[in-house]
Amino acid sequence: MIHDIFKGFGGLLLEVTFALVPLLVFFLVFQFIFLKLDWDKLKKILLGFGFSYIGLVLFLQGVHIGFMPVGEKMGESLGEITHSWILIPIGFVLGFVATIAEPAVRVLNKEVSDVTEGYISKKAMLLTLSVGVGVAIALSMLRIQFNFSIWYYLIPGYLIAFILLFFTKKIFVSIAFDSGGVATGPMTVTFILSMAVGVASVTEGSDPLTDGFGMIALVALAPIISVLVLGIIYKKEVEEKG
Repeated sequence: MIHDIFKGFGGLLLEVTFALVPLLVFFLVFQFIFLKLDWDKLKKILLGFGFSYIGLVLFLQGVHIGFMPVGEKMGESLGEITHSWILIPIGFVLGFVATIAEPAVRVLNKEVSDVTEGYISKKAMLLTLSVGVGVAIALSMLRIQFNFSIWYYLIPGYLIAFILLFFTKKIFVSIAFDSGGVATGPMTVTFILSMAVGVASVTEGSDPLTDGFGMIALVALAPIISVLVLGIIYKKEVEEKG
């Protein structure tokens, strides 16, 4: 039991070390040459690096031994149920919840709220991204069931996003395209992707390599459209008040 929990833990420690040490070195170079922060601030930053290191190691280990295996097993079980249409609402709910729990989404929402001085609230951004990802997962489950190409989503989707650029406020354009990358974070990629691969592996006519992994491309697109739509709503509200 203990051996299974810590399987591959040593290699993971090295991977996270190699990922964070260059960032720490760059920070220290800037600290001594340009920043020259006082000891209290420096101590908090170094403590933050320590917490980040521990958190990444524990999270990634949990992904390897828990998230990915259970996601795949859930997908296989869901893919074998008689009423396969139920995968669509289940996909929406799981995508919605996974986005709420996504750490990168919370960071983006806070930054957006701070920079816009509360004009774009954290709650509005979180709800918009969660709904967008939920719809993307639901559409992915629909694609797995009917086994059609992801291009039927991506080409019209990006055309819609391009058209929406001309009707939304400029501030939402940059936020929208950043949101696409943020939404495809560790929660979605580890748990939801594993579940989609599991569903595709037991669905007749589906290929896990194309149907499962194609989901991430759709998840990256959906928040772009949803945030641009949010920008249009904000723009109309301002025009009505004006």
